[in-house]
Amino acid sequence: MKPIKRALLIITTLFLLSSCIQEKEKSLSFIFTADMRDYTGDNKDYFRGACEAIKNLENIQFIVSPGDLDPPDSTFYTIQKYIDKEIVWYPVVGNHEAETDSDMEWLRNHNKEGNSLPNVVNIGPASCTETTYSFDYENAHFIVLNEYCNEECDTCTKGDIPDILYNWLESDLKKNKKKHIFVFGHEPAYPMPDMETQRFRHVHDCLNQNSENRDRFINLLQTHEVIGYVVGHTHNYSIVKINELWHIDVGHGRGRADMGARSTFIKVSINNDKVNYQTYRLDYESREYKISDTGSLN
Repeated sequence: MKPIKRALLIITTLFLLSSCIQEKEKSLSFIFTADMRDYTGDNKDYFRGACEAIKNLENIQFIVSPGDLDPPDSTFYTIQKYIDKEIVWYPVVGNHEAETDSDMEWLRNHNKEGNSLPNVVNIGPASCTETTYSFDYENAHFIVLNEYCNEECDTCTKGDIPDILYNWLESDLKKNKKKHIFVFGHEPAYPMPDMETQRFRHVHDCLNQNSENRDRFINLLQTHEVIGYVVGHTHNYSIVKINELWHIDVGHGRGRADMGARSTFIKVSINNDKVNYQTYRLDYESREYKISDTGSLN
């Protein structure tokens, strides 16, 4: 083989290998699960069952829980024991944590001074440094909001996006260079019924309590092309697209402790430009979690 042809072959091979590596580096999978409060620990009929199902999934990099996970130490124990001791867990403050001093103390220590969790790129305002933050994985950006934070403290509202949170969020979004963005809070902007049972809960006590702040917040997410606003609170599972923004309520992870809607967790996978989800819900007869819903979030 002539030297020039050999050199071109080597260059082409290296380019293809580099492309494959980049493709692999931009692939990740993660879990949404929330509202398992008071039903963690070693009983398989409760949150443990969801954790064992998550353990069987491949290449899960981290878990985000959009609130009502108290007591958080027991939730973390269950995750570490039945999924993986080294799994990264990003908890979000829910209303039950905000009203419980010991829960808040644990959550603050879990992300002490805002830099204990991996991949954090921006810590929250001074009043909620540990419980509001953003982090990056591959080509995706994730923002955790403590919706009970205002200028005075990190448990001082009933669920809102006041100026201090809005301004911090706007600054974070402007600085972000990642392609895919998810924002997490506890309370829905628009409460939805469960997609199977049509159960409605918390119809009037979500971010709709302050509709002006809610609308300003949602407009900001849409302006910056956020993929999804991910929440809990209602115990009802729903995925609804409104004006190009996905509103994702992850339901509850309590297993058989709440039979009004099936226990749920969501797996999201990002592969370069593709963002897909698989929703797993508890099958009461088999006691196993099975895929009940799939789709694209592009």
